[in-house]
Amino acid sequence: MIIDAHSHVHDPLETHEKLLDEAGVDRAVLFATRPHPERARDLAELRQEMTLLEKALAGRAGTVEAYRGAWAELDAALAARPDRFIGFLSVPLGLGSQATAEIVEQEVVGRGLCGIGELTPPPRGAGLIEPVLQAAADQRRLPVVVHGSAPTTAEDLATLAALARRYRDVPLVVSQLGGQYWMQAIELLRDTPNMYLELSTANIVFAVRLAIKEIPDRTLFGSDAPYGDPVLARALVERVTGPGEVRDRVLGGTMAGLVGLG
Repeated sequence: MIIDAHSHVHDPLETHEKLLDEAGVDRAVLFATRPHPERARDLAELRQEMTLLEKALAGRAGTVEAYRGAWAELDAALAARPDRFIGFLSVPLGLGSQATAEIVEQEVVGRGLCGIGELTPPPRGAGLIEPVLQAAADQRRLPVVVHGSAPTTAEDLATLAALARRYRDVPLVVSQLGGQYWMQAIELLRDTPNMYLELSTANIVFAVRLAIKEIPDRTLFGSDAPYGDPVLARALVERVTGPGEVRDRVLGGTMAGLVGLG
């Protein structure tokens, strides 16, 4: 089974399915999103969508109510194609342990979703995810995905590794290969057994090659669609690996295990 470990709800959904078909991808992890760059028809409209993204990545995603529209879009996509998409839900940060635990129980477990993410703590604010990790540990050790590219800092990656060591039963996925700090990400994850590295949006081929070589059982093929392309992301993984067990794990086997499909 080929699984794209990182994608966002598309409008329309059929656009996403076509991309997956072209890439030969069986299933995709799907995150809720408020920005929809795929809707943009020109540069001005794209700027509007990217402004929403910048706010989210800066940790200004808003209240629980601000999330509900994106959650509804995710629900609709999962209901339309439950055989194609694997639902993960981002949750607000900074609400405290009790409120976070209630949201995870009601909105993640209660919706029958498979994990939490993509979380977007503000720069140097990775510690804000700790209540989410505690809730994930309490709720059948749900996997948690955290944004790994800019504006995530080297300090944030170190904080994530320290938190992962504190919550050893929770699979913690760093997305986008850790961005510009990919070497540090590989080093930290190599030494932290419950951390995983998702490979989308890499712009250096040998970064993907080295990540897979160093942590072959904990690297995940992902596209970050619509920001990335599943065809190109899969081709990159296949370019730096040979046929066999390692490639099969990266392209879906490891993620299948994390979400209970393996």
